[in-house]
Amino acid sequence: MPEWVSFLDTKKKNMRLKKGARFIQEGNPVDGIYFVYSGTVKVHKQWGDKELIVRFAHNGAIVGHRGLTTKGSVFPISATTLEPTVLCFVERDFFLSTLKVNTELTHQLMLFYADELKESEQKMYNLVHMTVKHRLASALIQLQCQFGTTTSGFINIQLSRQDLAAYIGTTYESLFRMLNDLTSEKAITLDGRHIRIENLPALSALADTHRM
Repeated sequence: MPEWVSFLDTKKKNMRLKKGARFIQEGNPVDGIYFVYSGTVKVHKQWGDKELIVRFAHNGAIVGHRGLTTKGSVFPISATTLEPTVLCFVERDFFLSTLKVNTELTHQLMLFYADELKESEQKMYNLVHMTVKHRLASALIQLQCQFGTTTSGFINIQLSRQDLAAYIGTTYESLFRMLNDLTSEKAITLDGRHIRIENLPALSALADTHRM
């Protein structure tokens, strides 16, 4: 609602963070949620002794909403910036109070939760039923859809090999081998951290092999 926007200006807090800043720590008390004005953030959690990246968030995305539950009051995930990032922070109690009166926001948030649940279920299904190569193909397509491409055709996000491995739920060594396989098959081109999809139909065929 228009009147809510002006009220929000008195409640929000803008934050400018450097690359590598962790602004949500898994297990810490939930104090509010964050909106990404600019930059890129990885949302991750511990999976045994390894890190699993749940998703990436950038311009316009919401982060920290998984802590808005009726049971418990700690964050189930961590969030770390991958580049200089500007965030908007809104306190938990104010945001929850807003949902009671701003029906359009509540409706949009419900749809967002539904979409994210579907994506999370697909990701867990992929971890069980897909090989590393198939998961990598699926992840590269998803990243290109989410971030677009540069003028040179590369996916418009630079990820370390460790982060890409954590995103598809594998080891650095397995990821390295699969990247080499896809490169030798001329499905992708590598240039440092830059990845360009050369054969989208081939990657799509791999990604759709075990689709729910």
